[in-house]
Amino acid sequence: MNKYLLLLIGILSFPPLFAQKAEEPPKGFQKQNLFVGGNFGLSFGDYTLLNISPQLGYRFNPYLAAGIGLNGQYVSVKERYNGNAYTKSSEGVVGFNVFGRVYPIQRIMLQLQPEVNYVFGKQTYYGPPREVHQLNATIAPSLLAGAGLVFPSGNGAFIISAFYDLLQNKNAPYGKKPIINFTYNFGL
Repeated sequence: MNKYLLLLIGILSFPPLFAQKAEEPPKGFQKQNLFVGGNFGLSFGDYTLLNISPQLGYRFNPYLAAGIGLNGQYVSVKERYNGNAYTKSSEGVVGFNVFGRVYPIQRIMLQLQPEVNYVFGKQTYYGPPREVHQLNATIAPSLLAGAGLVFPSGNGAFIISAFYDLLQNKNAPYGKKPIINFTYNFGL
């Protein structure tokens, strides 16, 4: 009995001998932590939309990521009146954004995205007489806040997310409704 007691005391006295050294993550920039994604949208008809807004990000660890992006959007809306008369409004958006993401758990993403966009356009009335009104071009800030579900797939992830513009600048392209995005981030 004393032999077993001495053996147990000996084992408990030397835990560092039995501990395994944890592997430290590599330090510095790691190319495999880069990802690309963003938004791409098309719609044609009386409501035309073209959206090309790429993003480049870096995953610092399993919980944090950040990156930059460009905004490029064109929207055209045609509204018909009596007879052959109609109004066509067209608006362009060119901008820049930065984003930060937090992943509190693996499949949930929270994101904050400040943006600055240059918004321009015109409205044309097609009917007797034809009238063209240039819209005042302006710089409009936005602050998108939202959350999403992340579905890992291969070397990337499919993300379904919803955002809302917290600043509500009257010239911003988002309005007062939630923005729903479906995107895929590709790991590099």
